[in-house]
Amino acid sequence: MLNVSNVRCQQRQHPLGIDTPKPFFSWQLESDRRNTLQTAYQMQVARDPEFRSKVWDTVSIPTEASQYVAYEGPDLEPCTQYFMRVMVWDNHNRHTRWSEPLLFETAFFDESGWQGHWISLPQEQTDGSQPAPYLRKEFAATGAVKRARIYATALGVYQLQLNGEPVGDQVLAPGWTNYNQRLQYQIYDVTELLQAGDNALGAILGDGWYRGYIGFKGQKAFYGDQLALRLELHITYADDSQELVVTDSSWKGSEGPIVMSDIYNGEIYDARREEAGWDEASFADDHWTEVTVLSQPTEARLVAQELEPVRRIQEINPIRLIRTPAGHSVLDFGQNMVGRVGLQVQGPAGTEITLEHAEVLDADGNFYTENLRSAKQKVTYILKGASEPEVYEPHFTFQGFRYVRVTGVPGPISLSSFTALVLHSDIDVTGQFFCSAPLLNQLQQNILWGQRGNFVDVPTDCPQRDERLGWTGDAQMFATTAAFNMFSLNFFRKWLRDLASEQLENGGVPFVIPNVLGDDAHSSAAWGDAATIIPWTLYLYYGDHGVLTEQYPSMKAWVEYIRSQSKNNLWNSGFHFGDWLSLDAPANSTKGGTCEDFIATAFYYHSTRLLIRVAEVLEKSNDVKEYTRLAGDIRKAFQREFVTRTGRLAVPSQTAHVLALMFDLVDDEQAPRLVEWLVKDIEKHDIHLATGFVGTPYLLFVLSKYGHTELAYSLLMQTDYPSWLYPVTKGATTIWERWNGLREDGSFETATMNSFNHYAYGAVGDWLYRRVCGLEPVEDSPGFKRFRVRPHLSKRLRFAQADFASLYGLCQAGWERLDDGTVLNVTVPPNTTAAVRVPAPASEIREGNRPLKEVKELLGIHKGERNTVLDIGSGDYAFWFPNRDNDSSR
Repeated sequence: MLNVSNVRCQQRQHPLGIDTPKPFFSWQLESDRRNTLQTAYQMQVARDPEFRSKVWDTVSIPTEASQYVAYEGPDLEPCTQYFMRVMVWDNHNRHTRWSEPLLFETAFFDESGWQGHWISLPQEQTDGSQPAPYLRKEFAATGAVKRARIYATALGVYQLQLNGEPVGDQVLAPGWTNYNQRLQYQIYDVTELLQAGDNALGAILGDGWYRGYIGFKGQKAFYGDQLALRLELHITYADDSQELVVTDSSWKGSEGPIVMSDIYNGEIYDARREEAGWDEASFADDHWTEVTVLSQPTEARLVAQELEPVRRIQEINPIRLIRTPAGHSVLDFGQNMVGRVGLQVQGPAGTEITLEHAEVLDADGNFYTENLRSAKQKVTYILKGASEPEVYEPHFTFQGFRYVRVTGVPGPISLSSFTALVLHSDIDVTGQFFCSAPLLNQLQQNILWGQRGNFVDVPTDCPQRDERLGWTGDAQMFATTAAFNMFSLNFFRKWLRDLASEQLENGGVPFVIPNVLGDDAHSSAAWGDAATIIPWTLYLYYGDHGVLTEQYPSMKAWVEYIRSQSKNNLWNSGFHFGDWLSLDAPANSTKGGTCEDFIATAFYYHSTRLLIRVAEVLEKSNDVKEYTRLAGDIRKAFQREFVTRTGRLAVPSQTAHVLALMFDLVDDEQAPRLVEWLVKDIEKHDIHLATGFVGTPYLLFVLSKYGHTELAYSLLMQTDYPSWLYPVTKGATTIWERWNGLREDGSFETATMNSFNHYAYGAVGDWLYRRVCGLEPVEDSPGFKRFRVRPHLSKRLRFAQADFASLYGLCQAGWERLDDGTVLNVTVPPNTTAAVRVPAPASEIREGNRPLKEVKELLGIHKGERNTVLDIGSGDYAFWFPNRDNDSSR
């Protein structure tokens, strides 16, 4: 059996809106034989699913390439539907049938194709939030409709209606970009929503990130104070004639029932102000206002949707109704999440129902919102007094919460009247880790829920308080774990484009992307390094050369910025966040106990080395030479400044030692002394860490790298403060911003900075995948075309398994300790290979029930005294080996 599956265009399935005339394609293979490799493919692109009108046919191309296969036919036309199919041959002399046709559509290739105008509803300017504009347009469909597409965007966020039905299922469109330079538009298939004769298009606009409150300084309307819509409806009739409906002066507008809607503060919806049928053709709109056509309200370049949109992903019902000691009625949804609450209620007109959102209850069991700072997270619904239950969901806001305080509901509160709607960017969950320790399994779930809640179009630090910003440091610290957990390529690629667009002329990188903190808020070590770390991470996990090519100027500019700020190859100037929130910080400091120029110079070296690797991949030989010389100079300067003549590190902190060892800033003969200091300091803290945001992601990796895997496991599985599992023992369902967000006595850390959904410390998930289970990509064959399995076993666990849905298919690595030995299970998808390290001599290893010498499918056996490395092709494998007294692999 040999099949082609999961055919994609631009790593998306059936995408509407590819804004390039030269896209790329990818696919996976399914095979029932081991060691399956693709040897050739044939690809066709046509205008029809029967492939009668082909525009490109590759014939047979001999290659293993099945990812990022470029279209090389005639330029595709904009706003046009195409179909692609592929046939594959393998090394077992088999070939597949044609794959199922992949439908994809192009969008506009530039703005010259747009005919719709920007339109806006004139509104009185106020200091506070304004009602949401409602816009409408009637038109006639003059024949049988073959295909209909809407292309739409907004200054603000928007929701479309057509003939009384919602258009699409995404929310918070067009998403958040650097609105000064880049603005996404969306494409919708509305063929089934059109009707013969009269039709009505409707749109609702919200403040969103554009006009709403943004940042923690109380600023509002950061990008502009006038909401606007730009839209085109392309109708293709059965006879292939076309008609165009666009935003222009013929549209009308009015203010409706959304009195206020703000991302931080929530929404006020007055159902008494509803106008039934406003989005249908029979509606009388004589009292509505003519819209204003805006000439050029933005200089931003319009780009087609670049990542999977934000959607309603999951519904969660409340698990209990709490009556707090303060007398409040509070819904407990059992999970800290990001989204909003829908309700279904009935009561007299004018009744106000309020929903207030919080992450935690205080020590007394009362509703706690102080950590939200100025964000209100409050939704108010005013009943219209209908004879049937009224159904409502907020429109242009989202909250971070587990608990919801309810007031104003007529009669007893019923749990069935409320449903939490989980929102996040609709990217697939690709990674799974589970083991024999329930607390670690809960930790993995907390990491994943933290990622869900903070991947709402941009990688935010937190989803609840008056912040929710794309902090660069948090993003780079978590990027590798993120790439394991969820398909993050398009998500981060879009964000990196914004990073490059926000980069200063001198190469500096703002603290947050998009940048809403001002021109001076930029270029901290370990934060700005997102410009180099994340592109490299995406390359390793997805094998995308394109992201390196696109981001290389940004990466180089960042390294050159640091060089311009450095003296004698030491980065010892500027503002830095340090080892944020580490436990060795001086009193009343959040920057940690590791001196800032140490951290800055370490990351200067790290980013320079990453730039060298990318330059090698892109074959930029001159840059390789230049930055190799620079990296050598930085390393020498670092050692002169921070390593004593006797080989000690001059900065006595866990994070300093971790960075020096992780980034190879010390010589081999110096490393053992640093490792010894680190181990002793951890022991001095009773086997506890003292690291913050910067040191924590690397701590366990350094310990396992230098033979202290058991100590790494001890740190990982600590349950008292400070540790990863301490919050789990306190009932956490997401990762906390602080190690002690909730203290042992039930009191909270300072409310000004105490998020209970903050993924930075969740970077430990990377170690679970790559060391506990040993599953990781390799640099010379990225994207899991070839990967390693090198588990670090421990008697603290009976079994552990990691699954990763790579672009080639499912990769698995797991081990289980049995009475008579240990079994290492590995799955390698077709068209890939793996190198598996088994912690035993080859003579003691069996695959299935056979000794290795009888397993003819193995591609290679590399024997060592304690370990054996096996080269294997696709298939499922079970390697048995004897148990050892000390199973920690090195």
